[in-house]
Amino acid sequence: MKTPDSEKLTLNLGFVDLGRIDLLVRDGFYSNRSDFIRTAIRNQLSTHAEVAEKATTRLALELGLRTFTRQDLEAAVAAGERLEIRVLGLAIIANDVSAKLARDAIASLTVLGALHAAPEIKAALADRLT
Repeated sequence: MKTPDSEKLTLNLGFVDLGRIDLLVRDGFYSNRSDFIRTAIRNQLSTHAEVAEKATTRLALELGLRTFTRQDLEAAVAAGERLEIRVLGLAIIANDVSAKLARDAIASLTVLGALHAAPEIKAALADRLT
């Protein structure tokens, strides 16, 4: 399974803002609208990097990509443990994980970014998502 490297977002902009972006694209400052939006987001993230870093540490978030396999969850259950998952980035729960195993192994799930899991896993964990 190929891990995705991005998540698609949809946003609404006012017509004047959209026109200004198109003007900058037309004049060659950006290659397209998406390039402008990605650049603007990166600039804002850079501006607030210190605050984000402190929050990541305070909330004990794992940064980046974290995959939870069936074996990971079975090992937690066998050890009598329940996982408190906290990810900033992408959390993946493997396709071969059953809804019952997910409920038995995961006490709480906080994902700032994206969660990729089967719909039945998301439904089974809905009351544990924070």
